[in-house]
Amino acid sequence: MIELLQFRHSPYNEKVRWALDCKRVPHRRRSLLPGPHMATLKKLTGRTTTPVIVADDGAAIDGSARILEWIEARWPQPALYPAAAADRVEAQRIQQWFDDDLTPRIRRAVLDALLRRPTAFAAVFGDGRPAVERLAYACAVPLAAPLVRKGNGITGAASVADGLRAAQAAFDFVAERAGPDGYLVGGAFGLADITAASTLAVIVCPPDSPMAAVPPVGPAFQALVDRFAAHPAADWTRRLYARHRGANRDFDGPSEGADR
Repeated sequence: MIELLQFRHSPYNEKVRWALDCKRVPHRRRSLLPGPHMATLKKLTGRTTTPVIVADDGAAIDGSARILEWIEARWPQPALYPAAAADRVEAQRIQQWFDDDLTPRIRRAVLDALLRRPTAFAAVFGDGRPAVERLAYACAVPLAAPLVRKGNGITGAASVADGLRAAQAAFDFVAERAGPDGYLVGGAFGLADITAASTLAVIVCPPDSPMAAVPPVGPAFQALVDRFAAHPAADWTRRLYARHRGANRDFDGPSEGADR
């Protein structure tokens, strides 16, 4: 059975979770904590980024875009990639724009806000772990914060402001691009929608979903959520999650229908 190594609160990981759940792919999930995760992933891929899929044959695949291509090839239904060539190219263009530009910049604003309250950072990334383990992780967060900031390009107020501009651009793009049917490409739910919604969900925190906020989030992160709460793209994200996500929580261990 394939295994997903992930962070709980990450758009790249959520994108892969969503695809696996949408296609009802039997799998196991193992959630890692930022920081301690590096040794585990280095052994598998030589890098330290999540998500990582460990295939049935033991091969490790990292990078959400590569993983989604692999999933689509093995489990083609329901299709997440548009059938029309032009639509497929456009969906992949949107995915690349979010993956390589908007999402990393938005992440700086999100992580900066969470790092301002270590218990909030630990609650978000340690969701599902025992309380004592989350508390121990919260105590370690201030020590690891400089590395987290450096690794994510959080160099000061200017980088956080740039993250807010990227968030505004992402929200505005979705609000302007979503058609009357509510989808970004080709009039059907697919790759572009999962990519954009997973990124916006980090700020929107759709209720009753794997990306719902883990209280207490702290005033800095709450201010970020409130900043975009009334944006039309926040409504779009909540509607898309309600209509298509099909999961109200994250988990560790086997998925439904998987061998236990």
